[in-house]
Formats: sequence, C-alpha cells, structure tokens
Amino acid sequence: MYKYDEIDQAIVDERVAQYENQLSRYLNQELTDEEFRPLRLQNGLYIQRHAPMLRIAIPYGLLSSKQLKKLAEIADKYDRGYGHFSTRQNLQLNWPKLEDTPDILRELASVQMHAIQTSGNCVRNITTDQFSGITPDEIIDPRHIAEIMRQWSTFHPEFALLPRKFKIAVTGSSKDRALVQAHDIGLEFYLDEQKQIVVKVWVGGGLGRTPILGSVINERLEWQHILTYCEAILRVYNLYGRRDNSFKARIKILVKALGIEKFKTLVEEEWQYIKDGPNTITESELQRVKAFFSEPAYESNIISNLEAYQNDKAFSQWLTRCTHKHKKQGYRAVTLSLKPTHTAPGDATSEQMRAVASMADEYSFGEIRVSHEQNLILADVREDNLRELWKKAKDLNLATPNVGLLTDIICCPGGDFCSLANAKSIPIAESIQAVFDDMDYLHDIGDINLNISGCMNACGHHHVGHIGILGVDKNDSEWYQVTLGGNQGNFASIGKVIGPSFSAAQMPEVIRKIISVFTTVRHDDELFIDCVHRVGLEPFKDLIYLGEEH
Repeated sequence: MYKYDEIDQAIVDERVAQYENQLSRYLNQELTDEEFRPLRLQNGLYIQRHAPMLRIAIPYGLLSSKQLKKLAEIADKYDRGYGHFSTRQNLQLNWPKLEDTPDILRELASVQMHAIQTSGNCVRNITTDQFSGITPDEIIDPRHIAEIMRQWSTFHPEFALLPRKFKIAVTGSSKDRALVQAHDIGLEFYLDEQKQIVVKVWVGGGLGRTPILGSVINERLEWQHILTYCEAILRVYNLYGRRDNSFKARIKILVKALGIEKFKTLVEEEWQYIKDGPNTITESELQRVKAFFSEPAYESNIISNLEAYQNDKAFSQWLTRCTHKHKKQGYRAVTLSLKPTHTAPGDATSEQMRAVASMADEYSFGEIRVSHEQNLILADVREDNLRELWKKAKDLNLATPNVGLLTDIICCPGGDFCSLANAKSIPIAESIQAVFDDMDYLHDIGDINLNISGCMNACGHHHVGHIGILGVDKNDSEWYQVTLGGNQGNFASIGKVIGPSFSAAQMPEVIRKIISVFTTVRHDDELFIDCVHRVGLEPFKDLIYLGEEH
C-alpha cells in the first residue's frame, strides 16, 4: 500500500483549500458557470441529472481498510449510504451537495485520498491489473511505475488542458487484465530475448463514439524511458489534437487521421529533445518509490484444508469462480462480487464497505483492490481462512459465485443518474440477472462478459463485451443496440452490431435467445467468445430477428 510523505500530503491539503476558495467565489457569484466548470472538473465534480456527482480517485485500484472505512463514513454523512465503483477503479458518489464538497475532499485528504484529475481534459487516474504484485504470471509489479506516472502527470502544467481526457493503463503480467489496447496509452511489460524488462507501447486506443483498439508505436521501449516517451506522445497530441470538435478530439482520432507511422515519426522527433532528460527513471528512483509501498508479511507452511469441503457445492462454486491463484503458496486472491441479483452492478453500501474493510484487516493485511469489472478484491487471503471468509461474505451478499459469468455485468450508472445517458443501464442489468438466476446453468455455459453502457461514451465498455448493450435514443424513447464478439485482454476485439435496436422490455428475451443459439451450436466446452468468432453473427440474427432455431 502506497504511503504519502509530507510533500504528497501538503499538495493534497493545498488543493482542498484552493478548491474551497474557488467554490466560495462561485457560490457568491464571483465566478460564472463557465469559469467554475474546469475548476470543479479537475477536482472530480460533475453536475449530473439529479445532483452533483463526485468521482474519487483510487490510484491503480488500491485501497487501505482505513480509506474504505472513510469512504463508508462519507457515504453516510454526505450521500445516501452507498457508493458506485466504476470501470476506472474509482468510487463515485451520486448525491453529494455542492456546498459539502470541500468538506468531503478534506475528509478524503485525512486518509491520503483525493479527487484530483478524475475528470476534465487531463491525464486521468492511471489503472492497472487488480492482481498486481500477487499474480503468478507477473513480470513486474506495475503499481510502482503507475505511482511514478501519477506523480509525474498530476498538476503537469503542459497537460492541464489537453484537447480531451486522457487515459493510461499499465500491465505487468503476461495476461492483460488492464485492457491496455483500449486506452489512449497502454503500457505492456514483457521480457525480451535477452531477458531484459522492456515495454510494448500502445497508443490511440479508446471506446466511446468511435471505438478503436490501439496501435503499437514502440515494440521495445526500455522501461527507464516510460515518462519521456509518454511525454513526447502527449506533446504531439497537445499540439495536433483537434480542439474544434470534442467528438473528434481524442488521440485515437489523431492517430487514425495521421496514420501510426506518421504519428510515430512526430513522437520520435519530439522524444529526441527529452529522451535522456531529468524524467528518465533511474533504478534508484524506482526503488525510492517502491519503498513507499508496504510489503505483506506472508507466512509459510500454511496447511490448506480445502479438500475437506470438496463435496460442499456452494463453497466449491465460490472457490472456482471467486478465488484466484497467488504467487505465494498457501494464499489466494478473493473477489467479492458486487453483482448479486437486484443490485446495481458496482454499487456497495456503507455497511458493506465497513465490513469489507474489517475483513481486509482480519484476512488480507488491511488492503483492498478495485477491479475495472467493478468488484472488490482481497488479494492476500490464507487458504485456511477461505471458508470462514466465505461465510462472512455470504452474509453480506458479497459471495455470489458469478465472477466471469453472464451476470457479472459491467454497467455504467446510465440514465438513472448521468445527464449524458440516452437510456437507463441499471434496470437492464437487473432484468437480465433476474432471468439468469440459476447458478448451475451459468457455470455450465461458462465465461461470458456482458457489458452495458447508457450512451456512446461507453463508460460500461460495451464495445469489448462478449455481449455488448448500448442505450440509444430513438424518437425520445429508450432503446438498446446489441453487439457480439467484443473481447478484452491480449486478444482484444471490438464487437459488431447484430441489427436494429430493442426496447427495454425485449432485452431479457434477446439475451436468452443469444445464449440459446450458443448452447445449440457450441462445440464441447467451447467458450462463448470462441463460438461467436467461429460461427459469425448470422445464427444469432436468425433466431433473434426471424425466430429460426439452428
């Protein structure tokens, strides 16, 4: 867990005081709405459909139990007793009062948290793998690099007013769980032929109105040059990115317009001026930052007792779906599902937050992770504590064994809250969860990612869901477009639209038909995404639109 030093704390405290003054001037009508807008955005404050929304940063998805308890306290004191964990590994409060926001930020600062640059046209919260530091397939723990990048990008004067928002993801494992190809910059660590740690750099990825997977701009970047190379990319984007049309202002549009080779040439030219400058990361700097992270005091010779419960079906399902391999023998990572039926995906009550914090203290060295799939993770649980933890999680409705399955739905807040949304997302997710509530059936059909977005901004990552649902406006009514074949990870792909949109009432039956086709045409143990890529869209379209069974 990263610990602030006095400089970190001073910066965050000063920002709270600065924002409080800005808000006071706004409330006293000394600042116009237009003047206040960029100030509130760079402090994480949106004006939504019903109330302000405050987005709180959780850098690289890592929380301490103390911080999670504080989030629960804030949710009770200033909101409605819950928070929403987003696909950007942040927490969103949907009901704070504008005049309370400085007090919220001050309370966050008391536990080394903030809302800085969680919105606005700047470098946003840098995300990474929820299993960083503990997964057996890891090449390097990316959190240390992500922290260096956070310090470099926060308040960087050159990147305070970019053409549009800018998102960076880092993965240090052979399996990409950070979705690096769908980010403005994606950094993928690997070992080259000489067993040296290097970085594959992706650029120009992004979802939203124009979904594009990134292109490789540098196949083998020495890790010491991450900051300078990213700075060169951002400089080129800042110089050439469009500012006349916000829909065409993302870096993906610039890369597509110029072509990756021309864009790379511009970046390489810019890089020559700063390549070996003061932002070159030295080994000593990496070790300095690494020292701010506490290392868990793992125990050895743990005797696992899991075999004794192999006939307990409910526990076994949870073990299969919600626990994950660990680099340390005798430990596992545990995903606490925020996707039970009849609950908005990603929401956690203040009671649940407090309980998770207590479980982290008891079972996982006081640390919690947030995944971009909108679940919470206890990363370091002894195997001999798993059954006890499962019982507690079950009592809190946090043990639904659906991680990676159809009802583990990624979902934005949608039209229930967001003023940009064309349609509601949460009721669609709940209606699908209600239809597919047979856990045995879900386990039988295997891994399926279903992602829902309420508008083209794609906060629910619908483009890369095996099944994607997008809310669209049709004659002032809410309708839903369906895509199939999207995928995240190493073999990322953008889903394809199957045809005309559907009403909200039709959506559960549409998903039922999609699964019906899959179970009919799949090969033995074939995964849904592989089946879609093999048979194409036609069998699904035939049943959905024509009613023809295959």
